[in-house]
Amino acid sequence: MMKKSLSMLLAASAALALSSAYGHGTPTPNHGGIVQAVGDTWLELVPASGKIELYVEDDGDPMPSAGLNGHVSVENGGTTADYVLKPAGGNKLEAVGAHAPKGAKVIAVLVLADKTKVPVTFVVK
Repeated sequence: MMKKSLSMLLAASAALALSSAYGHGTPTPNHGGIVQAVGDTWLELVPASGKIELYVEDDGDPMPSAGLNGHVSVENGGTTADYVLKPAGGNKLEAVGAHAPKGAKVIAVLVLADKTKVPVTFVVK
C-alpha cells in the first residue's frame, strides 16, 4: 500500500513539474530562423543576405525593438567578427554587414531597455 502511494505521489509530482516547465508555450520560428528561449525572452536568429536579423518576443508576444540594442559575434573557421545590433522596426534588430554561414556559431547579447543583458548562442544550420 505504501509503495503504491509513493509511486502515485511521484507520478503527480512529475506531471506538475512538466506542466509548469511548459506553461509559457514553446518558442517557434516565425521568420524561418533558429529560436532560443532565455527565460521569457524568445530570440530568433535569421541569417540574411548581408545582415543578421534578430527577432525578440516576450513569452510569444512581439517585443518592440525600440530601446533595445546589443551585439553579435560570429565564430567561423577559427575567426571571430563582431557586429552591433540596432533596432530595425517592429520586434527586429539587425547587424548590417554580418555574415553567418552554415556551421557558424553566433553569440548574441541583447540589452533590454532596463539594461538587463540576455546572452544566447546559436549554431547556424
